[in-house]
Amino acid sequence: MNSDSSWYVMYTAPRAEKKVEKRLEEKGVEAYLPMIEEVRQWSDRKKKVQRPLFNGYIFVRSQKSRLWEALQVQGAVKFVNFSGDHAVVRDAEIEAIKRVVETGVAVEVETTHIEEGQQVKIIGGPLQGFEGECIQKGNQDFFIIRVPSIAQTVMVNIPIKFLEIIS
Repeated sequence: MNSDSSWYVMYTAPRAEKKVEKRLEEKGVEAYLPMIEEVRQWSDRKKKVQRPLFNGYIFVRSQKSRLWEALQVQGAVKFVNFSGDHAVVRDAEIEAIKRVVETGVAVEVETTHIEEGQQVKIIGGPLQGFEGECIQKGNQDFFIIRVPSIAQTVMVNIPIKFLEIIS
């Protein structure tokens, strides 16, 4: 991909994320849809299902001048904008999301504002080396990875023994 391409955030029609990703890739457009597995409980059974980490969002890597092409696929709605400019996601943020998804740790997405907590570094486990914010929620400790370009926060349950306060 050309060096002047960036990751942008596309808003999709409800429950169309997987189809949009497939259609974009068929057109040769690089797309990333972070998926997580969760167990759903029905009255008669439990089943593992894959679902998007961020409902209604997909990441698209493109040159800014070619974003309109990505919007031509069925199910694409628009690109997320802030102050009249397209929201850009840094490569490091995409890599952090990929790493969280690949480790399979328990995640939940929190869209409400979270009060500033202590800055921490993960010193053990599959996410060792990540730095971020620690908050407490109930009886568990969560590690925060913010994705400011879509005003989303990924919260990962990390045992306290793997966290070290850095400030």
